[in-house]
Amino acid sequence: MSDMSAGTTSKMRTVAVLAAATALVATAAPYSFAGAATPKATRSGGKPTVVLVHGTNLDASSWNGVISRLQAHGYPVVAVANPLRGLAYDSAYTASVLRSISGPVILAGHSYGTSVANEVALGNSNVKAIVSVAGFLPVKGETTGGLVAKYPGSTLGSTLQKVPYPMPGGGTGTELYVKQDLFPQQFAQDVPLNEARILAAGQRPVDAKFGDGVFTGAAWSKIPAYDVVTVQDHNIPVAVQRWMVKRAKATAVELNSSHVAPVSHPGEVTDLIERAATEQVSGAEADRMASTGQSYTTRTAWVAAAVTAVGTGLVVVFRRRRCS
Repeated sequence: MSDMSAGTTSKMRTVAVLAAATALVATAAPYSFAGAATPKATRSGGKPTVVLVHGTNLDASSWNGVISRLQAHGYPVVAVANPLRGLAYDSAYTASVLRSISGPVILAGHSYGTSVANEVALGNSNVKAIVSVAGFLPVKGETTGGLVAKYPGSTLGSTLQKVPYPMPGGGTGTELYVKQDLFPQQFAQDVPLNEARILAAGQRPVDAKFGDGVFTGAAWSKIPAYDVVTVQDHNIPVAVQRWMVKRAKATAVELNSSHVAPVSHPGEVTDLIERAATEQVSGAEADRMASTGQSYTTRTAWVAAAVTAVGTGLVVVFRRRRCS
């Protein structure tokens, strides 16, 4: 009975250790597939902040569909109230907002908001990727207006109404509104008419000289660029958008969308922003491991080898005890 008891105890110990080893392998399982999605970004336990910059004749609410999706997926979001007073001022204002944000940032702009985002990204090392939605990927010396006119097709000019306004420093400037009755077809032909009319009524006008600001550099030459091309855009010709994407070698998706893709296609826009966040921020951990000669696969291989060695040793010991 004592020999049987000792044998049973030995068996139980062997099973227990092998069970623990199996649990160790199971714990390592999430790291066992090369090429699998990298872990979610971590910034003090969170994800990169997504900063959204709206374009002309809209306001930050044009991002609402995107904001709700990003927040549901755990992303901190800041939608900037773009002043729409001109490239230099708008960029300086938006840059001040980003200085209040710590950690990595994915900077997304819509339309002229991408012009502003480009300038901001040039001076902020926390910006890890720029996402252009129906927008601009410029180089130094170009202007927003010049890019729009590179290829024919924009019908925006004929829909604009000029309104004088008092400038803060004195004098009178000119603001541009899109005529409300023309707004739905010009900006948002794929948005329900009642919603497009609300956008038209609440539009924020832009200073008439907004398109003259000269870009000081190309953010896409320093950080990865992502782009949503809007095929049914009446403001920025699709030929212009495709040309900029090709020049910048941007990661792009094309949508059969009007100019207001954040409103009419918020899901697809969110997907591209999250892709940028995953690839450019979440990938940092994988890059760090690669720089030390380690990978998720090698971690698992090491654990598996250790478990195999322990298991083999236990089997040998068990057999020797039986024989004795």
